[in-house]
Amino acid sequence: MFGDLLGNLEAQQAQLKEKLGALSVRGTAGDEAVVVEANGALELKSIQFDTKKLDFSDLEQLEDLVLAAANNALDAARQLAAQETGKLMEGMLPGGLGSLFNPGGQ
Repeated sequence: MFGDLLGNLEAQQAQLKEKLGALSVRGTAGDEAVVVEANGALELKSIQFDTKKLDFSDLEQLEDLVLAAANNALDAARQLAAQETGKLMEGMLPGGLGSLFNPGGQ
């Protein structure tokens, strides 16, 4: 009984990991002067600069904007991962107990 449950859980976790890796979120800073893309697996995928909005001679400002955009992207990725994990848990639990992991049903 528990072997089947654990095997199913492992398979669902693998599917979730694959799904999160395919989902994309963005974080921005400086009025989109810096845009960072991440996936739901908390991996940074790209960093883009709008050269018209940046002063590359001010490295401290550039560093701050990159960090802010990266942190925004990672925050969005964490929220996405939590939502997707909540959906997985909701489907696994009987009755209305699944909503404990996904409170808004999103």
